[in-house]
Amino acid sequence: MPVVHPFRALRPKSEQASAVAALPYDVLSTAEARVMAKGNPHSFLHVDKPEMDLADDVHQYAPEVYAQAKTALDGLVASGVMTEDTAPCFYIYRQTVGSRAQTGLAACAQVSDYNADTIKKHELTRTDKENDRVKHVDTLSAHTGPIFLTYRADAAPQPKALMQAWIDSHKPEYDFKSEDGVGQTMWVVDDPAAIKQLSEAFEGIEALYIADGHHRAASASRVAAMRNGGPDAESERFLSVIFPHDDLIIMDYNRLLCDLNGMDAAGFLTALGEKFEISESATPVKPTHPHTYGVYLAGKWYTAKYKLPAPTDVVERLAVAVLQNEVLAPLLGIQNPQTDKRIDFVGGIRGTAELEQRVNSGEMALAFSVCPTTLTELMDVSDAGRIMPPKSTWFEPKLRSGLLIHKF
Repeated sequence: MPVVHPFRALRPKSEQASAVAALPYDVLSTAEARVMAKGNPHSFLHVDKPEMDLADDVHQYAPEVYAQAKTALDGLVASGVMTEDTAPCFYIYRQTVGSRAQTGLAACAQVSDYNADTIKKHELTRTDKENDRVKHVDTLSAHTGPIFLTYRADAAPQPKALMQAWIDSHKPEYDFKSEDGVGQTMWVVDDPAAIKQLSEAFEGIEALYIADGHHRAASASRVAAMRNGGPDAESERFLSVIFPHDDLIIMDYNRLLCDLNGMDAAGFLTALGEKFEISESATPVKPTHPHTYGVYLAGKWYTAKYKLPAPTDVVERLAVAVLQNEVLAPLLGIQNPQTDKRIDFVGGIRGTAELEQRVNSGEMALAFSVCPTTLTELMDVSDAGRIMPPKSTWFEPKLRSGLLIHKF
């Protein structure tokens, strides 16, 4: 069973938290990061996207990029913007969007549990992205971005109850809205008895699941092997926020194609109709059934319902897998969606308007809206030791970087 540990977080002072907190490094381009951090020297993007503070001709993986990240982090500490807690704590992190909240425990998970697959994966990683995070973590001797973990809440109700009890009786350390309107609230659990209770509550959980952050987790494992500090060393632990699965939602992850693989619009719809029931829609299509898809083509929306029996395999029955196996590969020639330059992916947070805009502009020829993967599907695939197709899940809201840093 996975073990979680309290830790001494390096974190911003309360009055600086909203200025420091930033979106994860991997959801922003360098240009977007520069715009977002403009006029804000405390933004954690200076640490997590350090190439934005260097000349454009500096390669994003050049040695000076990681040196710049260390300079930025050291500067936040030297200026007093960030300080390290004097004793190990847990931290309760709540994000609120409208009436919905997700509440997780920020803690250190163990590399050994990741290596032993009691922290389960569902996604392949890319070597170049892994190498980038290895250099970043090793240069800073710090995990700067939390790995987003989840667990089956119905099998372990106690952690959620204990977190709520602490929330009900303590004031938050941070409480602000980020630039996208998401409430960001954090409590510091510094009482030894409460820390012990939370630690023991998580001992009853059979497995943790990576929701988001596979590259960060893989890099933590590699840095731990490089440091070889022994089982109790801080380098053998990594920063995570652990949420009960019933607090979370996965949004759709939609597909865009730059061409029709030699077909015209009528020919593509005819070919699609061999396995799908096609009907025109007067409004944008946001599917709620895993084997129904929205198709945006030549200024029109269509609903496409799969006519064949649904696959029973835990991976092949996923909405994104059926689309890949029955449409993208055989009709549009997309054999490897992870590397093919003819396909792009759009998180559901951008809505169907983004799909329409990119097709209407002529940049893309075709868009598919897809039913979201569920948390149960994610955990079932992970339990089976299988891998999901690329770009199967899009979680919102994104955890903010910079609120908690794990130094080692």
